[in-house]
Amino acid sequence: MRLARFDTDRLGILVDDGSGLVDLTDRLDLRTDDPLIEYLERDASAEEYRDAEPDVTLDSVRLESPVRRPGKVVAAPANYERHVQEAIDDADFDIDDWFTIEDYGSFLKAPSSIVGPADTVVLPFTDRRVDHEIELAFLMGTDTKDASLQEAWDSIFGYTVLLDITVRGEQDRSSRKSYDTFTVVGPWVVTADAVEDPQSLPLELRVNGELRQQSNTADMIYTCGKFAQYASIGTTLETGDLLTTGTPEGVGSITDGDVIDAEIGGIGSMRVPVETEERSFEDVRIEQGRRE
Repeated sequence: MRLARFDTDRLGILVDDGSGLVDLTDRLDLRTDDPLIEYLERDASAEEYRDAEPDVTLDSVRLESPVRRPGKVVAAPANYERHVQEAIDDADFDIDDWFTIEDYGSFLKAPSSIVGPADTVVLPFTDRRVDHEIELAFLMGTDTKDASLQEAWDSIFGYTVLLDITVRGEQDRSSRKSYDTFTVVGPWVVTADAVEDPQSLPLELRVNGELRQQSNTADMIYTCGKFAQYASIGTTLETGDLLTTGTPEGVGSITDGDVIDAEIGGIGSMRVPVETEERSFEDVRIEQGRRE
């Protein structure tokens, strides 16, 4: 199944040809503004509506991030070795030594940074490099802690496309990746039973039509299941939490007016424009000093 949140607080299931949505909101009595998380917490089922006639066409609705505000966004740093090498080779990256996810573990992004495929990435400064990163992400379908590898795989509800937007610099990674609009998620969630092998999916990202990133999830250091297992050590991964698995090589900068096209085979694609706020990081720091 492919489940999408649309028009702010509606939840729908895509018909097989992808042309429209069956609106589940009233059929399943979903009443919160995060209907997919409510769907998971209630252990609801949309199976009987898979073959129903669509209520709306895709081009008539606004697709939102499948989840509005998960409790956590848990991210994997450096989960593709060729990306690690390009980071070492790039002077703008704040990296001095070789490292991988096995060394650095995970980090958190602010849930408030989440937007959907119909939104715009807004760069907060004109004088800081900001990069694109395409990633496979997945949604937790049940509360999970100290999981075995099999339990971790079983706890994954479904998969989605994620853009992890990143300001380069010396600040903490979580801060530089948590500006508003810096976590673009969509266009829907594909349930785990509909993904034959999440470790064999092609990823591709283009900026203004130029190919920047092209890889396959087979190149991950930690698989999705292993990352979920690691992230659950001593920490409860709650139903609806979003985990994102790192980016492959080809990371590059984006700027005002760019258009990002991101696609993961078997999952989905999205086109996202980029804008820049007309202020500099240094001016903001100077203004903060005046206020003090």
